[in-house]
Amino acid sequence: MWRFDKSILSQFDFLSIILIIPLVMISHWLIGEAVPALASKQLAYVGVASLVFIGVFILPIRRMSWLIPFIYWGNILLLLAVEFFGHSRLGAQRWIEIPLLHTTIQPSEFVKPALILMLAYLINKNPPPVGGYRLKDFFKISLYILIPFILIAKEPDLGTAMVLLLIGYSVLFFIGIYWKIVASILALILLVSPLAYKYALHDYQKERITDFLGAKPSYHVQQSIIAIGSGGWSGKSKEDATQTQMKFLPIATSDFIFAFVVERTGFLGALGIILIYIMLILHLLSLAIFNTDYYIRVVTVAISFMIFIYMGVNISMTIGYAPVVGVPLPMFSYGGSSFLNFMILFAIMQNLITFRYKDLYDKGGTKSFL
Repeated sequence: MWRFDKSILSQFDFLSIILIIPLVMISHWLIGEAVPALASKQLAYVGVASLVFIGVFILPIRRMSWLIPFIYWGNILLLLAVEFFGHSRLGAQRWIEIPLLHTTIQPSEFVKPALILMLAYLINKNPPPVGGYRLKDFFKISLYILIPFILIAKEPDLGTAMVLLLIGYSVLFFIGIYWKIVASILALILLVSPLAYKYALHDYQKERITDFLGAKPSYHVQQSIIAIGSGGWSGKSKEDATQTQMKFLPIATSDFIFAFVVERTGFLGALGIILIYIMLILHLLSLAIFNTDYYIRVVTVAISFMIFIYMGVNISMTIGYAPVVGVPLPMFSYGGSSFLNFMILFAIMQNLITFRYKDLYDKGGTKSFL
């Protein structure tokens, strides 16, 4: 028979949920102001993501860990399918059309949780020795990071590919790599970067970097900086937020939503949003540092780095300190795929933490709910 085990409440990480809720609420308010129709859609995305969160949370993930390699390689097959059967938009082949449903999916979004789980699986099976992973183990784990990176970069979707690469190696550096390998990687990056710019990047990608390095920022960034500067200390009323209301600010509900935040709530509101992200990142890092379980360590540190990278790139982009790429503000920008990804990752994290000391089946053979 099913029964609810109240002891899970003592293990559940409520703080991360408490920190996410204000982000979702403020985002919904701003999106509703800019484009009311999108606010309803975003609410639907939040509802679907919440149901998925519950579904993933109650899965016996540790007992099903043998499935993780199949999930990873299944996602790699989807990326290969994009190469041969992908649907193109705006010069990029990133989507697969689902027959009969008249919709498309972007497999590169699903690779992120699959890669993080795969890294947790590999590191848990083969923990790093004292001093960190040596060359053989480093190359073996790197293979799992580089395969999706190369396939996604070819679509081309360099932004997503770079995020994946940074998350993967950030996890490895945190878990432990021999210091000589770290030094060699840094030297290699310095040597290869000029060649990669010249021979590996597409023209539009070079143009973004040129715009970023140029004396005058691009039109989108100029409008974003105007919106941020006009917000002052405490922001403007809805009617006075002319950059957004008069559509000068491009993509105000997604890529440039941070500029919209500052225009409406000013420096103090922007500082509040950044502080919420910082508290969430530090909380996740504390979970990773003070845990000995490698599944928990890898997943929590991966989510914290993912939030940091997304937040850092998005905010830097809106103030002209980074090239304009399609990186959303985590759990804040309009869109279902990114929010769903984060909810899946948080559900996996909550599952690993909550059920660390308890099976779904108790010793007496009674099937326990949660």
